[in-house]
Amino acid sequence: MIMVFAIALWKGVPGIIAGILDNRIAGIRKQLDEAKALRAEAEALRDSYAKKTADAEKDIAALRAGAEKQAAEIVEKAKADATALIERHKSLAEEKIATAERSAVEELRAKVASAAAEAARKLIAAKHGEKEDSKLADEIISNI
Repeated sequence: MIMVFAIALWKGVPGIIAGILDNRIAGIRKQLDEAKALRAEAEALRDSYAKKTADAEKDIAALRAGAEKQAAEIVEKAKADATALIERHKSLAEEKIATAERSAVEELRAKVASAAAEAARKLIAAKHGEKEDSKLADEIISNI
């Protein structure tokens, strides 16, 4: 057995083994370097996505604030429009009421005047006869 061992040493088996180990070490170093590069790339991607997420959150906050402001403005405008519309309807209703009151007063005056004229006609007819009518007509004609 010693002989086999001696032949192996003499044939350069340790050099072969050292070469194999060196190749294996070089392969492991290459894998470690690739792993480091992949880790650095992954960290860069993570940082990039973290920044994009933070930027998106800022954009969302800005959009939300803008939407809330716009909604508040719309609500205020709607309130103002509703108030103006109510005032307009109130004004129109008051105008209609005033017009109806004037119309009722005019109609009542016309009825009162008509009733007064009818009462005067009846009173004159009851108190005046033909003789008084003739005298009244003569007075009116002479005044003209």
